[in-house]
Amino acid sequence: MKRQKVLCVIGTRPEAIKVAPVILELRKHPDDFDTRVLVTAQHRQMTDQMLAVFDLKPDIDLDIMKANQTLRDVTARVMQGMEDVLAVEKPDVVLAQGDTTTVMATAVACFYAHAAFGHIEAGLRTGNCWEPFPEEFNRRVAGLVARYHFAPTRGSAMNLHREGTAPRAIYVTGNTVIDALQLVISRTQAPARPVPDGAPYILMTCHRREIFGDGVREVFTTVRDFAKRHPDIYVWYPVHPNPNVQGPAQSILGGLPNVIMTGPLDYIAFLHAMRGAYLMLSDSGGVQEEAPALHKPVLVLRDVTERPEGVEQGTCLLVGPHRDRIEAALERLFTDRAAYDRMAQAPNPYGDGQSSERIAAILRNKGDEWRLVV
Repeated sequence: MKRQKVLCVIGTRPEAIKVAPVILELRKHPDDFDTRVLVTAQHRQMTDQMLAVFDLKPDIDLDIMKANQTLRDVTARVMQGMEDVLAVEKPDVVLAQGDTTTVMATAVACFYAHAAFGHIEAGLRTGNCWEPFPEEFNRRVAGLVARYHFAPTRGSAMNLHREGTAPRAIYVTGNTVIDALQLVISRTQAPARPVPDGAPYILMTCHRREIFGDGVREVFTTVRDFAKRHPDIYVWYPVHPNPNVQGPAQSILGGLPNVIMTGPLDYIAFLHAMRGAYLMLSDSGGVQEEAPALHKPVLVLRDVTERPEGVEQGTCLLVGPHRDRIEAALERLFTDRAAYDRMAQAPNPYGDGQSSERIAAILRNKGDEWRLVV
């Protein structure tokens, strides 16, 4: 087999986390792959910091980020930049992960250029094109275009099959986020925490646009009241920089001695913070995959999830931005040890840390064992 030119495209911090292990694995095989890294800079600073964690530097930088950019702006600039790059680079395959505007625009640019596109974390679906917005639309577009579908679970692979994707193009690889997590945890030490030693804490993330407004206020008010009832339990909230979150967080949660609000954490600090937490209260997609690998229950601040495997296995519970469901779940998990253990010890459905090896083998035409069988 001839040496393949592989272009790995990254736009955001989560993409950097999940694509980095694939890049590192491909570069272990220089006789098989000429691996190049392109960043769109959809998220500039956070992406650069994340690549540095894995000691990676981009070969190509589209540098599209502008102040107050809209989804339309990002789409147009990525598509134009990718058109120019594909014409010059002529890669044998382009890899991108997930469901951001970078991924969707890259997939469309590959379609127009007749370039092979490989979709890492393929097949996630909620069934509602508007929730989460715009991610569900983005991943569906990527699924229409991809030549290689690297699905994290059999469930996501079957989503693609039901949509008409040929099984020969679908591979069940596991999720590369587990590769990244295991790599970072094994190589790093936990930084200092703002929570008192030995105190149980909830680690919270809350930043998705679907719950801006009333949803955010409902979540924060519920957390405030829980913290007041349980002064010995801490809530650690790395606050997202979006003003739709920062303002309500400060006005509702500010001043409580057992609610600790910090700036956003880098990846290493966040993984160790999650490792030390009693449980997660989160609207993040990645947390639903990472926390089960660390045996941490996740209360998901969403009504639907494109990651149903965690809910089915019992590691995650959908509570939405709803006071009654959040309160009931928190009280139960802090008072009923058996209920807590059922969630914490449920099997992790998202992988074993070898997903990147499988993707590299598939690209070397040695991955038939992971192809979807229906």
